[in-house]
This record gives sequence, structure tokens and C-alpha cells, in this order.
Amino acid sequence: MKNQVKISPSILSADFSKLSEEILSLEKGGADMIHVDVMDGHFVPNLTFGPPVIKKIRKCTKLPFDVHLMITQVDKYIKDYADAGADIITIHPEATNNLSQSIDIIKSCKKKAGVSLNPETSVELLKDDLLKKLDLILIMSVNPGFAGQKFIPEVLDKVKFFRHKINNNKLNIDLEIDGGIDFKTAPLSIKAGANVLVSGTTIFNNTGSISENIKNLRKS
Repeated sequence: MKNQVKISPSILSADFSKLSEEILSLEKGGADMIHVDVMDGHFVPNLTFGPPVIKKIRKCTKLPFDVHLMITQVDKYIKDYADAGADIITIHPEATNNLSQSIDIIKSCKKKAGVSLNPETSVELLKDDLLKKLDLILIMSVNPGFAGQKFIPEVLDKVKFFRHKINNNKLNIDLEIDGGIDFKTAPLSIKAGANVLVSGTTIFNNTGSISENIKNLRKS
């Protein structure tokens, strides 16, 4: 059975001077959720959104906030992002000393929990006992930190690996991919088993309208 494809536009590529309008355009354009890339300048070499900004834009839409934490000492800040309005909180194994415990913190905030794997991160970090706790697995198809990078095709093997695991064990986990997702790489990602596509540059900076770009990514 083919998975229904969801689109999670990354507002990292939006026009920050009119962020509320951009988010409204995504909602009207058929986005399934809003992807919020949180960077602290330490875990990755860039700075983006903190909890106060997320709290403000939370008022702009009822769409779920898919919040991707690329920050160090992640346990200290999970509750802040949960309180700000995150619906899904995704963390990196490298940002915590105890991944299982960090997932439990997310769950204690009554939020969905995700884990993100960088291109060089082994799939073996996500053991079966951890998988059972997760709502989302995010496969990075670029090295995190900046928008507009080139897709790394080798990560599709990870997507296939986790799609097989999810289906075989009948797990209710979304399999998301983020980085260089455009009209050429989206069909490759979907074929490999991803059912959530994160895309920023293609949705906001392509020649078509936001709604056309979302539609074309979904039907890839």
C-alpha cells in the first residue's frame, strides 16, 4: 500500500519580514504541517528560531508545528519548545547523553517525538526499543545547518531500511526526509519509502506559486 505523502514546508526559506503571511500561504496552499528548523550556532553553524518566535507564529495557523531541534544540551530546552507550541519535537542523538530519556521528556510534555539522523549517523543508533517510542524518524539528506544544499542520494538506503522496519513491525511512525528536496529528488525519496517531505527552497523560491509547488511535490 502506498503511503500518503505529507508536505512539511521549511520556513527557513520563507521571507522573515512577512512570516505570518508566508505561513498563511502555506496553510492555504495545502501544507500538512510547518517545519521549524531550530539552530543554536553550536550544534550547527547557524542561528534561527527560539521559543519566543515560535510562540508568536503559533497564532498564525492551526497546522501542526514540526519542530526540528538542532541544538546542544537538548534536554534543557525541550519543555520551552513544547510550551511555545511545538506539536512534534525532533532531536539528534548527538545532542543528548541519553536518547531514550530525551524521548521520554518529549512524551512527558504530551508531544510527538522524533529522532533525526544526519547523513553520517548510523541507523544502528535507533534500536527496536527506541523505535517503539517514536512518532517520526527524520532522515537528513544534507548536512544540517543551511538551506539550499545539494541532495545526498546515499541516504536513500537509510529511508529504505526504516521503511522496511516500520512496515514489518507495523509501527505507526512517519518517515520524513529533509534536505535538497525538489521535483527531481522528491520522487526518489517517495519511492524509497519516505511519506513526509520537508522542502523550503523549492516551495518558496521556485517559479510556481506556493500551492502549485506543494501540489507538484506531493504528486511526484
